[in-house]
Amino acid sequence: MASHPMSAADAAWLHMDRPTNLMVINSVLWFDEPVDWERVKLTFKHRIVDRFPRFRQRAVEGGPLGGPRWEDAPNFDPGLHMHRLALPAPHDQTALQELVGDLMAAPLDRTKPLWHIYLVEDYGEGCAVLVRMHHCIADGIALARVMLSLTDDTPAVGAGFTGGASSSGRTPLGGALWPMRSALSAARLVTSTALHEGIESVVHPRHAMKLAERGAEDAVTLAKLLAPGRDASSPLKGELGVASHVAWSEPVPLSRIKAIGKPVDATVNDVLVAAVSGALGHYMRSRGGDAQEIHAMVPFNLRPLDQPLPRDLGNRFGLIMLGLPVGIRDPHERRIEVKRRMDSIKNSDEGALSYGILGAIGRTPLAVEERLIDFFTAKGTLVLTNVPGPRKPVYLAGSPVRGVLVWAPCSGSVGMSVSVFSYDGKVTVGFLTDAGLVPDPSELVRAFEHEVDEMYRQRRRVAATA
Repeated sequence: MASHPMSAADAAWLHMDRPTNLMVINSVLWFDEPVDWERVKLTFKHRIVDRFPRFRQRAVEGGPLGGPRWEDAPNFDPGLHMHRLALPAPHDQTALQELVGDLMAAPLDRTKPLWHIYLVEDYGEGCAVLVRMHHCIADGIALARVMLSLTDDTPAVGAGFTGGASSSGRTPLGGALWPMRSALSAARLVTSTALHEGIESVVHPRHAMKLAERGAEDAVTLAKLLAPGRDASSPLKGELGVASHVAWSEPVPLSRIKAIGKPVDATVNDVLVAAVSGALGHYMRSRGGDAQEIHAMVPFNLRPLDQPLPRDLGNRFGLIMLGLPVGIRDPHERRIEVKRRMDSIKNSDEGALSYGILGAIGRTPLAVEERLIDFFTAKGTLVLTNVPGPRKPVYLAGSPVRGVLVWAPCSGSVGMSVSVFSYDGKVTVGFLTDAGLVPDPSELVRAFEHEVDEMYRQRRRVAATA
């Protein structure tokens, strides 16, 4: 039986699993029409299971003297990882959100490859597909690319993956994937303002090579990451339970977000982070909280975006601790402060340093690792991810994808993951929350939508005084 050592970074994510915080990346796609499930399963097998060995392997602990390893799963049957469910009445978005939240709380079986895919039928006139993959397989940006490799830029492309051009004349990982094709080229992704599972920044893999030249500044950054400290207990941070809830917004046109940011030269990400900060601040105050700042753990990519994904996938990302000014009530002032903070991290080595810290954590004994994870994650209240998806409609098994969200897992004492996903000229924001801390995340969705509306109404006054 083939066996391969697991990298230290991947091992760290494997060991972060807890009943109250599963290290699973959850992706949901929804459609206005039913999909051909047999074609979806065949596509998943050809383009993912056959291409990437991790989807045929299980994670096995190595014992007291060795780290975990990957080994081929005996009697592997991909069909056992593909499920078909019917959405209960009333078959609407609320019902879908409740079902997705329930499925997210289920741990993955360590004796089998760590992924599952679910077709949820009877979602209105259409359906939804939920894909769950363990974080030890790969980081969120890699798994988003893997997931989107299921899609095509035309409805007629077949399910097979041959490594060459498809019947539409493009490579199988082409039109659906940033950074493929001209619309979402690698060059534009690397220099644009979108960050791996998080904030947009001009930070990219080449930046990590400059660490040796940044001695004094690196020392300050390292102190920020390792110094004691934690976000205070609040309506968003506290003791965690097992159950999770999710809710997501209606798609917001990116043109609307850009119009908000234009008067003050703010990026799309500046505006979205300001709106999320405002929504969180409003929710906390409505529950008696008075925090002026909370911290978001923002992962970003350390893998070259202009290169194909390696067959072994793996984790190559770092984390930034971004302070969110939730205590600033005025939307314009908050947007200015978010822009200032975002600009200050664009040349930071924080993400690369945190990647090294995660790798070091993965080499420690399990008891020590658990304490280090608690120490590291206590500094934050939420995970904030921002994934730029295809700019034009894509198709899964011939059916047009209506919307997409990808949630990174929380870890340690963090109880909220916020997903920002742009697709087809619109952006959707989804909240994944611990059910005990935030029983109804739709309140956060409504607060977010209100913040966007308020900033849009203010834009003319801001432009006149800029």
